[in-house]
Amino acid sequence: MKIKEKTISADLQKFIDKFEPTKYKTLGRGIEIRGINDIHRSISMAKVLIEKLKLNLTVNHTAEMVGYGGFEVNNVV
Repeated sequence: MKIKEKTISADLQKFIDKFEPTKYKTLGRGIEIRGINDIHRSISMAKVLIEKLKLNLTVNHTAEMVGYGGFEVNNVV
């Protein structure tokens, strides 16, 4: 069985460098940011940063993620 290595795109790396999340988990299509206290403010800030830097990323959030204060930032496919 081959183990697929997760890579971070240039846009995603720029986002990580500017947003500076304290905790994140690398996913196949992006990252999941965790441990956010003010989730709504952080999601808004992430969207503004993505738009400002013209990155090919999207922000995804589900009600389930509220439990651990998280949201995803994914590459646009």
